[in-house]
Amino acid sequence: MAELTTRHLPVLPLPAGVVLPGMVVTIALESDEARTAADAVGEDRQLLLVPRLDRGYAAVGVVATIEDRGALPDGTPALVIRAERRAVLGAAVVGTGGALLLAADPVEDPATGDEPELADLARQVRAAMRALLEARGGPRLAAALPEADDPAAVADLAGWWPDLALERKVELLETTDVAERLRLVLAWTRDELAEAEVADGIRRHVAEGLESDQREAVLRRQLAAIRAELGEGTDDDDAVAAYRQAVDEGDLPDEVATAARREIDRLERTPAQNVEHGWIRSWLDALLEVPWGQHSPDDLDLVGARAVLDADHHGLDEAKDRVVEHLAVRKLRGERAVPDDGDERVRRRGEGAILALVGPPGVGKTSLGESIARAMGRRFVRIALGGVRDEAEIRGHRRTYVGAKAGRIATALAEAGTMNPVVLLDEIDKVGADWRGDPSSALLEVLDPAQNHTFRDHYLEVDLDLSDVLFLATANVVDTIPGPLLDRLEVLRVDGYTDDEKVAIARDHLVPRQLERNGLTADDATVTDDALRAVVDRYTHEAGVRELERQLGRLLRKAAARIAGAPTPPAATPAPPDAPADGPVAIGPDDLTGALGRPRVRRDEPNRQPVPGVVNGLAVTGAGGDVLVIEATAMEGEPGLTLTGQLGDVMTESGGIARSYLRANRERLGVQRDALDRHLHVHVPAGAVPKDGPSAGITMTTALVSALSGRPVRPEVGMTGEVTLQGKVLPIGGLKQKLLAAHRAGLRTVIVPAANEPDLEDVPAAVLDELDVHPVADVADVLELALLPAPAA
Repeated sequence: MAELTTRHLPVLPLPAGVVLPGMVVTIALESDEARTAADAVGEDRQLLLVPRLDRGYAAVGVVATIEDRGALPDGTPALVIRAERRAVLGAAVVGTGGALLLAADPVEDPATGDEPELADLARQVRAAMRALLEARGGPRLAAALPEADDPAAVADLAGWWPDLALERKVELLETTDVAERLRLVLAWTRDELAEAEVADGIRRHVAEGLESDQREAVLRRQLAAIRAELGEGTDDDDAVAAYRQAVDEGDLPDEVATAARREIDRLERTPAQNVEHGWIRSWLDALLEVPWGQHSPDDLDLVGARAVLDADHHGLDEAKDRVVEHLAVRKLRGERAVPDDGDERVRRRGEGAILALVGPPGVGKTSLGESIARAMGRRFVRIALGGVRDEAEIRGHRRTYVGAKAGRIATALAEAGTMNPVVLLDEIDKVGADWRGDPSSALLEVLDPAQNHTFRDHYLEVDLDLSDVLFLATANVVDTIPGPLLDRLEVLRVDGYTDDEKVAIARDHLVPRQLERNGLTADDATVTDDALRAVVDRYTHEAGVRELERQLGRLLRKAAARIAGAPTPPAATPAPPDAPADGPVAIGPDDLTGALGRPRVRRDEPNRQPVPGVVNGLAVTGAGGDVLVIEATAMEGEPGLTLTGQLGDVMTESGGIARSYLRANRERLGVQRDALDRHLHVHVPAGAVPKDGPSAGITMTTALVSALSGRPVRPEVGMTGEVTLQGKVLPIGGLKQKLLAAHRAGLRTVIVPAANEPDLEDVPAAVLDELDVHPVADVADVLELALLPAPAA
């Protein structure tokens, strides 16, 4: 129709079908009602095609034009009709000859390409229909799919679908929104396509299986007859007997043994050619690999255990004491003795130790786990959790999945060969999560001593008693460990080392290990303590000793090359020490430049000059403590504050608090009013490195006060602490690591929150002896200690 206006048109009911826009169909006029409607059409030859349902007429019909009139071969009058567009039906009236007329409000579909979403949906519908036709009717039928471009026409192609139910066709007709109509057709087509693919796969599998089964059945009957003549059993019979023997002789719990025997019975009934035969054998192998009932006897010699820990690691007294305490408790309780009136597993419930070693890289967390296992006389297994995102890695895969296997916890027990190993969960702070699940949530049951006696692996589907396992976890920071998981961990801080401790570690552990790795002995080369101290001071700048060991390895490789007769380097390059005629090569401080090159660490990184607006702040990163130089300046411009240096939300708030405190206490701080009207800029160098944390408040406040008052900051001072609007200094974390960083950087005075004064007990005495630590409670005390008097005008 030319005009989209509401009109009353005669109704031609459709008792058993639906006609959609774009269709050209032949309709037989079998009823008086249909013939009356055909006779009542006007000059425009238009009428309404409306499906007749049990509930009455559909809410939407189709405006159609009569193309031709005629009769069917049996003499029944018929019409050739072209359906044009949808129309929402309105009030009914009776027309000429008693024909039923309905008000029709035509619905205009949007033009092609009006919306990118419609075009995309139309492409998906066409692709799904083509795939369905190829699956159901073959490529030739798919090639006959009309090349419709209009999204509305593409959606209405579903009307030609013979298998589409009448209810769905009516729903398609009554959906006037084109996008929604496309989504309906796309969903229906994909459902049918999935059913077609499944049915086709089943038919193909059955056909192939029948042919294969018939051939294999004949061969197996022949093979069985031959073996019977030879008096030999089958491999399957031998495997079943071996499994039964393993279950009978193993120390499996009753419920585990019952499950194993049930699967062995299934294996015996399942033909070898059946795919489930291999799945059952894989499950039985995995189940029997678990060392049920096997325990390593604990070495309860407390003195010997402490000697092993001290021999392997220098320092780390807190972690060593905790391990010795654990052994002492086991010794006193006599855990391996079973009471007469109780269950041993129930009695042990809740006694497992879950220790988390938290500290920067290179401090020896992983190697400490190996030493703990050796001190206790247990097996050691390491599970790397860094980057793990699949929950099935922990709990195992369901047996319904192809390629399913047990999780890492069950595998670790199988590798250890005992039910009480030391299991190290390495890098637990780097566990991820995505659509495959949350591994940290799966670890909650593993690391809960009150629950892990009944840990269930999804693949094995039996309870694993983990109450005897000593779990150790390592992490660089606790901030990224989920709260519920952290709540189950006993955190032991393994902070960085002082320079004296690094020298001792290098002398007692690193140098002997590098001598062995480089084919040397103590009779071939020695490194003096002065050389070790020089390497620590001039070639490394870290909380741990990983880089120190690399440099020592490089130093000893140079010595090994000279001892083995390698060519002398060019004269312009300082040469490493020559091998003496007799005795070992003695490497001293003067030999380092020739072997390691120029020093790589500058000890003048903190502010060394009394400059207004420049303050040495202390922070903790994933690599340990560090010194952050914070700069502040004032300039002409609109009053405000600019913060740069890749600062996070917390440090940004600290800058705003510092500025507000400054404005509120201007007169007491000696800041002129016009200075506050200038634009302030606070910058933390190394802007490419993100920084955040609640410990920079007093540092930013000191920098701003210094910049605006002109009072220089003492260069030997470092500080850490958060500030409130009232000027109160709040406590912070990581005090030990920050003081170690200040000591490494050569600072002599450190300002810390008064609330952190008890934490000074954790700092080595040698560090405290060289630092002048000032606990403060108010920012006024900070400024008094940190700022020099203003220079004369």
